[in-house]
Amino acid sequence: MADDTRIEHDAFGPVRIPADRLWGAQTQRALELFAIGQECFPQGLYHAFGLQKLAAARANRRLGVLDDERGAAIEAAATELRDGLLDAHFPLTIWQTGSGTQTNMNANEVIANRANQMLGQPPGTRSPVHPNDHANASQSSNDSFPTVMHLATALELRDHLLPALERLQQRLQERALAFAGVLKVARTHLMDAVPMTLGQSFETFAHQIGHGIHRLQATQPRLWSLAQGGTAAGTGLNAPAGFDRIFCEEIQALTGLAVTPNPCKFEGMAAHDALIEVSGALNVVAGSLAKMANDIRLLGSGPRCGLGELVFPDDGLSSSIMPGKRNPTVAEVVVQAAYQAMGHHLTVTLAGSAGHFELNVAKPVLIHHLLRAMRALGDASRVFAEKLVAGLQAHTERLEQQVSHSLLQATALNPVLGYDAVARITREAMARGIAPREAAVALGLITAAEYDRLVDLRAMAGLPPA
Repeated sequence: MADDTRIEHDAFGPVRIPADRLWGAQTQRALELFAIGQECFPQGLYHAFGLQKLAAARANRRLGVLDDERGAAIEAAATELRDGLLDAHFPLTIWQTGSGTQTNMNANEVIANRANQMLGQPPGTRSPVHPNDHANASQSSNDSFPTVMHLATALELRDHLLPALERLQQRLQERALAFAGVLKVARTHLMDAVPMTLGQSFETFAHQIGHGIHRLQATQPRLWSLAQGGTAAGTGLNAPAGFDRIFCEEIQALTGLAVTPNPCKFEGMAAHDALIEVSGALNVVAGSLAKMANDIRLLGSGPRCGLGELVFPDDGLSSSIMPGKRNPTVAEVVVQAAYQAMGHHLTVTLAGSAGHFELNVAKPVLIHHLLRAMRALGDASRVFAEKLVAGLQAHTERLEQQVSHSLLQATALNPVLGYDAVARITREAMARGIAPREAAVALGLITAAEYDRLVDLRAMAGLPPA
């Protein structure tokens, strides 16, 4: 039986590694040392590492740090990593040193071994491409991992989260337009209030998401400021002059992101305020999503013994014991995703405060929670938009009945009768179980014709006359 492992050597001696894996000695040592949990990074982080190593190799070739043969092989291997072809070779969890050094070395080793394969050498030879000397040339984990954090976040924001929120906003605006003339009773303190339209409720939701989009977009310039080139402590030791600028030029060409070198590399490595800012904006979005999902599921409660103002689209799911019972499943998923994102934000905030002296040492847990929150809210927003909001219908018969019997439609009489007289009307209507119109007439405070002239439900909701 053939041996299914190989022996690699590093500065600390030999290490046995699975023969079919491209990671190297440092990754294997970390895998054995940090046997903690099962939480791996989102794949987007590994792909961003491929992007970072690709841009670094191009910059190193332009500056003469790498010869063309090594540089081209590193670029080819890094491209495979960026494109998701090497995901199986990243076994580490997020539980590692706070600078993310083990995942940076994982990337260096995978790229070096894959590059050597392309050059006709087996994994583990560390030649002609060495993981430290070549894949990590002009770099440190201390500037590479923060750069990857920014790139992964910026790409997740641009390519996934913002499009999902924009789609949700569009669907909410469509419902607002569809329900623009549908009267309903507003509720404050959970109690009946004055008339409004169902469309106005959805206009509120659309504006909330629109503001959330703008808040997230406003964080992007700080995300585009990269620490690459600071190397170990921010001074740029062992990086050639101009490396940071050329690196950013390559990232711009590869992604279209308007990245620039951070003018203070120390700040980009010791603090991660830009990422906390993104998380804070995301936390607001989470609150907005939870509010509107809860409102929608309450407005659709019933179908016979609840509010019943909205009719949900059929999602094909039902109770396990009550035949035909339909639950607001999508809304409940959105609420759960929002609550989880709020918890992620607390972790991101605490991790962001762990920048003691010149280096933040909670980078892995910070980026793990931020990317998880972004992906969950992006996915939840997309499902919310297409599987629930787009198919919502108004229960017009129920709404008309509720509006016609609303006690506080009588509020429109305040300017004519005064607060105390109108309070008598609403108390009488409540006590006798009748409509305010009938109570006002019975009390002799106003005629039916006068009531109909003064209490215009459409006007009270801000609508033009029918």
